[in-house]
Amino acid sequence: MTGMIFDVKELGVHDGPGLRTTVFLKGCPLRCMWCHNPEGLTMSKQLSVRENACTHCGACRKPCTHADCRPFGRCLHICPQGLIKVVGEEVTARELADRLLRNKMFWGEKGGVTFSGGEPLLQAEFVHEVLDLLGDVHCAIETSGYADPDTFLSLVKRMSLVYMDLKLADDGLHRKYTGVSNAPILKNLEQLLASGIPCVIRTPLIPGITDTPSNLAAIKELAGGLVQELLPNNAMAGAKYELLGLKFPLSSASSPDTK
Repeated sequence: MTGMIFDVKELGVHDGPGLRTTVFLKGCPLRCMWCHNPEGLTMSKQLSVRENACTHCGACRKPCTHADCRPFGRCLHICPQGLIKVVGEEVTARELADRLLRNKMFWGEKGGVTFSGGEPLLQAEFVHEVLDLLGDVHCAIETSGYADPDTFLSLVKRMSLVYMDLKLADDGLHRKYTGVSNAPILKNLEQLLASGIPCVIRTPLIPGITDTPSNLAAIKELAGGLVQELLPNNAMAGAKYELLGLKFPLSSASSPDTK
């Protein structure tokens, strides 16, 4: 089985205990206006182009014979400044597992692998197959929790640790700012609380949207005593959108709610 990833970060310290290797899988069912990883939103490969450094020489627009360039209508290899790259890599479960296990000596007793994204639950079958090949490695998942209950529970039960996002407690605001209802997320949170699986709740602090006192208090209540991490907003997130030829949604959104 193959999966689509967009990055593998080695020797990380923020995605679980110890030193870890974090796999970022492509594809996400949410469209959070502040998303810090726009390259993880779609399941398809994308072009990342540093247009601000481009001299407009036109070399990449000339016909070429490279098979990997044809889907994009431009040459990926000729840019004299190396400004063009493809975001997205299709890998087999075996290829990814072998790549991850090469770092095993650095993880120590507490470290391991974290699956992030995007949304790993969109590629649950692929992640299951990778887990089968990793053996007794400490594995964690970073998830929005947006999936059908069976898919969610079957995958998180195989994890040593779950990081679950709770962004907005109010369903109307969740729909407005992420594009989907939070009802499936809250249902899966109930499953997670009942399972006893170690879990940390994460909330990104988006000014005027998720960082309001009422929202943080409601999320704390939903978390039911679980550890809650408040993640600072990355004001530079919009720069990634420009590289992908996209517009940062939050920059054009209406005024934040101040509930």
